[in-house]
Amino acid sequence: MIGIYFSGMGNSKYCIEKFLQEYDSGAEAFSIENEELLIKIREHEDLVFSYPVQFSNLPKIVKDFVDQHHQLWKNKRVFVIATMGLFSGDGAGLLARMLHQHGAVITGGLHLKMPDSISDEKALKRSIEKNRHLVADAGKKAAEAAYKTKNGTPPQEGIGPFYHLAGLFGQRLYFYNRTKHYTDQLKINTHKCTGCGLCAAVCPMKNITLVDGRAKSGNQCTMCYRCINRCPGQAITLLGKRVVEQCRIENYL
Repeated sequence: MIGIYFSGMGNSKYCIEKFLQEYDSGAEAFSIENEELLIKIREHEDLVFSYPVQFSNLPKIVKDFVDQHHQLWKNKRVFVIATMGLFSGDGAGLLARMLHQHGAVITGGLHLKMPDSISDEKALKRSIEKNRHLVADAGKKAAEAAYKTKNGTPPQEGIGPFYHLAGLFGQRLYFYNRTKHYTDQLKINTHKCTGCGLCAAVCPMKNITLVDGRAKSGNQCTMCYRCINRCPGQAITLLGKRVVEQCRIENYL
C-alpha cells in the first residue's frame, strides 16, 4: 500500500501518516505535488487517499489530479480519508464516487475532525488546547481505522447514498453560492506584502507570482489556505477580510 495526499496546512498529511504507521510501517505517503507519485501509483494496487474537505466539496487540485490521470485508477483498491473542520456528510464519498467512475474499487472511508484551516474567518476557531485534543483524537481514530482495514472490516464513513444526501442537502447546496467563484478571489494587500516570495514558493497551483516586487494572484486558487497561513505579513485573504489566526499542524502537536 502507498498513501496519496493533498494537504494545505498539514492535517491530511498527519492523518494519512498515522493510518499507514498502523497499517504498514514500511508504507510511504506521497503528496500529489510529488513528481514520483504517478510511478508509485502504477506500482501498487492498494492505495489510501487523504485530503481536506472544503465547504463540503473536494479541493480543485484533487479534482484536477484525479481527472487528469483517470487511466491510473482502474481496478485500484482505494481507502479514502477526508479531514474537516466541523462536519461533512459525504466527505469521503466525494472522492470515492469520482474514483469509482474511473474504475477504482472503494474499500472504505474515514472522516477525521481536525483544526480549521480557514484563517480569515472566526467561525470555527478553537483554542490551541482544543485543537491539540482534536489532533490527538484524529491520530488515534486513524490508527484504529487502519487496524480494522488490515483485518478486513474497514470503516465506511461517507460512503453510500445516505451520506451523499447528508452532504448535498446538509452543506453543499448551502455553501455553493459562497464558494463557486473562489478560484480567482484571492486578495493580496500590497501595503502589507513585503515581496518575500514565500506565497509563490508554497502555492501548489503556481497561482501566485511576483510582479514589481509584490505578490499577484491568478485564477487557479484551490482554497488550501497555505499561502495565507504562511505569509509573514498576513497580507493575503480569501473568504474573510483579515487574518484571524494562521493555522498549521505544527502548532497543535
